[in-house]
Amino acid sequence: MIQSIERAVAILEIIAREGGATSLKHISEQAGLGKTTAHNILKTLDELGYVRRRVGDTRYHLGGRILNLARIAGDDSALRTRLRPVLDSIAKKTGETVYLAVPSGDETYYLDAIESSQQLKTACPVEVRERLEGSAIGLVFLAFMPGLGKRVLATRADALGPDILSQIDAVARTGYALDLENHQPGLHCVAVPWRENGEVRAAIGLSGPMTRLTKDKLKDAAWMMMKEAEKIQ
Repeated sequence: MIQSIERAVAILEIIAREGGATSLKHISEQAGLGKTTAHNILKTLDELGYVRRRVGDTRYHLGGRILNLARIAGDDSALRTRLRPVLDSIAKKTGETVYLAVPSGDETYYLDAIESSQQLKTACPVEVRERLEGSAIGLVFLAFMPGLGKRVLATRADALGPDILSQIDAVARTGYALDLENHQPGLHCVAVPWRENGEVRAAIGLSGPMTRLTKDKLKDAAWMMMKEAEKIQ
């Protein structure tokens, strides 16, 4: 076996056994590793998004990438059922197309959607995969899943455009992402993250024609969507 991989897997299992978070001291003791060796492995796992540390917490937590690997191997219908009330509420309040998406590898996968009843509307992208770049949903994942963002930036930097870092910073700062005709002419979108135990597991998007969804309306919708998402824990 390759020793470094064996040690990394052992560390992930130790964190999982402790409920998803534990200290460097506990990890090094349980894995039989020196603190320096354990720290170096954890640093690599952090860079890849498989573990992460939170503000004000010295423990290491399982990161978004490994949680979403578990989701991919599991049952997406459970997540659809769980978040469907949020989509219903947002759709009723706005009258626009609302959708639920999750990261899948280095892509976005659309799990669910509610189509607007208005004549001029956005189509529902259910069970469709798209590249992360160029969409509000993709920006949410790039901004709030550090390991995923680093990987995509490293492998597809040219495709992401020169201002992608400033866009990611803006999303991380405001808490939501806007798409003003970037993905499709005449279409405006907004997306917000949905978190479980502090980790971003999915994103909720809202889209419609720019004539109805002005930038100010998108910002108002973003705050409403974040409040709705917080209701599901």
